[in-house]
Amino acid sequence: MEHSAHQGHEHPAHPAQHAHHEHHEQQHGHHPDHAQHTGHAHQHHGGGSSWRTAAQATLHCLTGCAIGEVLGQVIGVGFGLHNGATVVLSIALAFVFGYALTMRGVLKAGLPFREALKVALAADTVSIIVMELIDNGVMVAVPGAMDAGLGQLLFWLSLAGSLVLAFLVTVPVNRWLIGRGRGHAVVHAYH
Repeated sequence: MEHSAHQGHEHPAHPAQHAHHEHHEQQHGHHPDHAQHTGHAHQHHGGGSSWRTAAQATLHCLTGCAIGEVLGQVIGVGFGLHNGATVVLSIALAFVFGYALTMRGVLKAGLPFREALKVALAADTVSIIVMELIDNGVMVAVPGAMDAGLGQLLFWLSLAGSLVLAFLVTVPVNRWLIGRGRGHAVVHAYH
């Protein structure tokens, strides 16, 4: 009875926001306070869940970045590349894997490739830049980390520490972006 009454409820939001609410309801069911939602990402995912949402978005981004970062560092150190070349390779691969991971999910939702790429660029660019500044900054700042071999604990501890620090610094950045309908907020409509 309550659900049928809700179906007749008119939303003053834009059609895209209305579609997002319908998609959210199909996944999560009807919320009693649904009438208070306005469709804006910062209100829809705000309050106590905004830190959780930001952490999830950061973890998602970190996964792609970490794959590229670790691969770049392993290739650079393994092949004895100059530190600058290793950093450039790590950053390039972090962007490739970070965008690819987001695009994978958006393409599954049925978006064409070009549109999926635009969503990934909008969702991940700032987050990846922040992560890469921290990741590579730590690796360069820790004495001997970039020169350590793949079999040395210093290399792996520095890399792990840089990824943890990057996560901690990027969560508030992503929370701020999501709160303004940017960053990973643009991906929520496709999940």
